[in-house]
Amino acid sequence: MVSSLFELIDEPELALIDDPEEKFTTSEVSWQQYEAVLAKLGDNNHYRVTYLDGVLEIVSPSIRHEKLKKRLATLVEFYLQRKRIKHTPMGSTTVRNRLKKAGAEPDECYCIGDEKSIPDLAIEVIITSGSISKLETYRRLGVTEVWLWISNQLKLYRLREETPLEFLETHGYEQIASSELLPELNIPLREQCALISDQLEAIDFFEQGIK
Repeated sequence: MVSSLFELIDEPELALIDDPEEKFTTSEVSWQQYEAVLAKLGDNNHYRVTYLDGVLEIVSPSIRHEKLKKRLATLVEFYLQRKRIKHTPMGSTTVRNRLKKAGAEPDECYCIGDEKSIPDLAIEVIITSGSISKLETYRRLGVTEVWLWISNQLKLYRLREETPLEFLETHGYEQIASSELLPELNIPLREQCALISDQLEAIDFFEQGIK
């Protein structure tokens, strides 16, 4: 199993060719095999790896995906800096919990306030859906808020540990209209700015909107 996964990682077909969003999923992968794949990939930022209950998903993001996630991150970090909110950017850090059989590499993630081992906020750009539930993975990891960019919109989810049974379909997360971590952040404005292809223009427009 591990050797076949390594062969897959080394294959040029998973490289960016005409901007595909490549995904590979396999099941019955042990935790040791999952960690071996992470070690093989090392700091290779061409891939995102998600693990849940023995199912392993490897994604080679498209250029479109990477541009969107970078633009979203730029806007978040600009907001945090402008509002003087203490935070720690964690990028695509691998977050995993062996006992809960879950691991993920968010497109971007942040600790708000003090630095922690688990981020408070994870951001994912969803171009093509995978077989692993992002919300279930992040629930097991204990991530407070998850923002999913789907079809040019941000969908925000807040973990409700006190009332998880009320949100079974969303794996213990409640979909919310505005962030509880960053309650003053204008989400519609951020969506609008994320769709502006020129980075400087997007930041300028966003800056005007948050004054």
